[in-house]
Amino acid sequence: MSNLRHIADPSIKVRSFGVTFQSGQALLPHPVVPRYLGAWHQLVYATRGVMTVRTERGAWVVPPHRGAWIPAGSRYQVELSGVVAVRNLYIKAKKKEGLFQRASEGCFVVNISPLLRELIVRINLLGALDEHVPEQRRLLGVLFDELKTLSTVPLQLPSPRDPRAAMLGQLTQADPGATMPLKKMLRQCGASRRTMERIFSAETGMSLGQWLRRQRLLDALRRLGAGACVNTVALELGYNSSSAFIAMFRRELGQTPKRYCET
Repeated sequence: MSNLRHIADPSIKVRSFGVTFQSGQALLPHPVVPRYLGAWHQLVYATRGVMTVRTERGAWVVPPHRGAWIPAGSRYQVELSGVVAVRNLYIKAKKKEGLFQRASEGCFVVNISPLLRELIVRINLLGALDEHVPEQRRLLGVLFDELKTLSTVPLQLPSPRDPRAAMLGQLTQADPGATMPLKKMLRQCGASRRTMERIFSAETGMSLGQWLRRQRLLDALRRLGAGACVNTVALELGYNSSSAFIAMFRRELGQTPKRYCET
């Protein structure tokens, strides 16, 4: 059964896409959202590796055992860290969704339960779920039960629109070890600390300090996903010791880096 058949057949409620990419590749966005994608939500998931999903609203880092929910009609780009085994689902959008509460609000990183993980792998083996096939209809029921209970994870980095704030984000991203003092970066951006705090609060809902910590955290997740060890990541991001980095990671995500990437 071809993908075109999956798109056109009204009895197909879920499609899948599975492929393994080598390090450094990226899934680039379409210039416009194709009509066939506009009718399907996406659950982006990888059985191996770390992904970064980018839209005009921000970036979401998707570590192992988590997924990215992308509502129908969204334009996005996926960047891959390390070897990434992608196993995606496309879910037919409908007026009465029966999905988790925030499904239509925008992109989110979501927790993937062990049962949902196995469902994703199984559906990728099948290619699609047809509600007219009894066995596949039963899988659809279990899948939608799991999708109703998805919980979101705070792994988004909102993109500020103000040119000065956007420039600061670019400067800090290019200097992950924080070798340049923040005061010097602010001068280059043409804004005081007070002004920048106001901009970030208004446009991202986060203080400047919170935004910078989130940026470093997501950078750390990408590096860990590419295979770097905790000690190396800590030093590359400017921490004096791995214990200081682990303390930050635990404070933000509630677990050590090793534990978080395994569960």
